[in-house]
Amino acid sequence: MAVVEVPVRGRFDLAQSITFGFGGRDAGDGSVMRLAFCLDGYTEQVAAAVTQPSPQVLGVEVQGEADPQRVADHVARVLSVDVDATGYDDLGERDPVVGAAQRARPGLRPPLFYSAYEALLWSVLSARRPQRQMAAVRDQLARAHGRTFTVADEAMAAVPLPAQLLAVHEFGAVPEIKLHRMHAIARAALDGLLDTATLRDQDPDQTREQLQTFEGIGPFYAELVLVRALGHTDVLPVNEPMVRGAAALALGEAQPLEPDRLAQVAEAWRPWRTWVGVALRATAGH
Repeated sequence: MAVVEVPVRGRFDLAQSITFGFGGRDAGDGSVMRLAFCLDGYTEQVAAAVTQPSPQVLGVEVQGEADPQRVADHVARVLSVDVDATGYDDLGERDPVVGAAQRARPGLRPPLFYSAYEALLWSVLSARRPQRQMAAVRDQLARAHGRTFTVADEAMAAVPLPAQLLAVHEFGAVPEIKLHRMHAIARAALDGLLDTATLRDQDPDQTREQLQTFEGIGPFYAELVLVRALGHTDVLPVNEPMVRGAAALALGEAQPLEPDRLAQVAEAWRPWRTWVGVALRATAGH
């Protein structure tokens, strides 16, 4: 195992990410974040134990055969520390709504799904099903057909690679229609259509339309991928009812904001609208 140091620019508290949960996962508690995932490129699985020895440094202990720096870079994106957040910190000093959210969860940045591929798989699995139940199903699928690592003394399973998933023709806890949809996502990943960096670099509206070509992925789940997998800082989650409700609560308004009203209010939060939306949802009621 190799340990790679990742620099952090701006305020960040790993404990906030651990207790936040991410990607439909319960990240647990303590001072170590345990990760297991399909590395960008979707040809190998890796794992990492992440610690924060100082405010401006993360330690990433890497498992797997991949280049440790590639894994550390991927982890940095998942934890949103690939971004210089000093501008976001400054926004909290100027904007009382943002500042209140930052004080409620100091050092919180959006923890992301591991990739567009994994976010889409979760979207299909969890649609119209209890989240906790489907998180258990995803873990069962990962243990049966993915790869299991021991990370900081705990077993962590990475979901199947696209090629592995295409070899799964039935899985008791996954209905046939959902497995069919997951296979379409796996084929797209193998064809290079779900490269997370490429999707992040293109226009968000183009990505949103592209994602909705997958069966079972509508506006809500397309926005989930945009906001919680690609690492954008300035995509406003107007289709997320909980964000609209949290914004109303922060503004002292009785009803969830309509999308147009949220967009108007959020102009003051550019270029951090994604992060503010996540922060408001995370701190609603604090």
